[in-house]
Amino acid sequence: MATMASRWKALLLALVLAAPVAAQQDPQFTQYMFNLLAINPAYAGAAERVSIKALTRHQWVGFEGAPSTQTLTVHAPLARETVGIGGTIMRDEHGPVSQYGFMIDLAYRIHFANERKLAFGLKGGMTLVQGRFGELNPLQSGDQVFQQNVNTKLDPQFGFGMMYYGERFFLGVSTPKLLRTEFFKDAPVDTTGTAWQQGQRPHYFLTGGYVFNMGMYHKFKPTFLVKAVQGAPISFDVSANFLFFEKFWLGAMYRHEDAVGALAQYYFTDGIYAGYAYDYPVSPLRNYSGGSHEVMLGFDFGKRMKGIRSPRYF
Repeated sequence: MATMASRWKALLLALVLAAPVAAQQDPQFTQYMFNLLAINPAYAGAAERVSIKALTRHQWVGFEGAPSTQTLTVHAPLARETVGIGGTIMRDEHGPVSQYGFMIDLAYRIHFANERKLAFGLKGGMTLVQGRFGELNPLQSGDQVFQQNVNTKLDPQFGFGMMYYGERFFLGVSTPKLLRTEFFKDAPVDTTGTAWQQGQRPHYFLTGGYVFNMGMYHKFKPTFLVKAVQGAPISFDVSANFLFFEKFWLGAMYRHEDAVGALAQYYFTDGIYAGYAYDYPVSPLRNYSGGSHEVMLGFDFGKRMKGIRSPRYF
């Protein structure tokens, strides 16, 4: 049993570090359409009042060393509603790597007719990386790639984004982490003599969605997310969400060659709501994982702008 666990630890580390076959590096969210500030700073202030969201995601449950992510975002519009400001705190752990992000989000919004806006956003701050590579049990003993720990590595980070949105639609492009973060200060050398310079690579996101009426009390909101990163195929998520009586969201999602899932969100009051999502893998990981769970809590407070509906569609 210990040997099998060691093999899976080594496999997970290979997924994290391997350059030509790099898989997920940035955290992924099933409820991205309700947590857009985490991936696009241009969303800051879009709730038109103070908005706080806390999210925790536990991916590939049952798989040792699987990703676990927690985020806390807060944002609000400033005077005259032209500028939005916010902040994002994120913790992401996968295998032996733990990363913490502390970011400030700033958006400038151009107002058009019919409450439509074009926003430009900047995200800046620091990331802290810790790597416990020396605790792993590699298949080949003495492999130098697995011997170097990263106790604390602090790096500057920034990103940017654009978003065009109105009451019933949004379309955005962003890269929340533009700078590459190296895991090692000095590149370790593997048993073949090859130097490894591995780290976090920039991810690029394209997101969008639209809300359609389905009668007086029901709405339909399809959304999509496309993600690109060097060294991995382009991936995409699509979802179909239904809003019932302005209180309850229920939907389904598909992540290309990765997972299918369901999500729900309920508004207890105008400013208090909670969401849950479950993903079931359709890749070979389904033989080793019980799926992924994601829980989100949201709090909105403060005076709402005149004419802004409640609840918001995204």
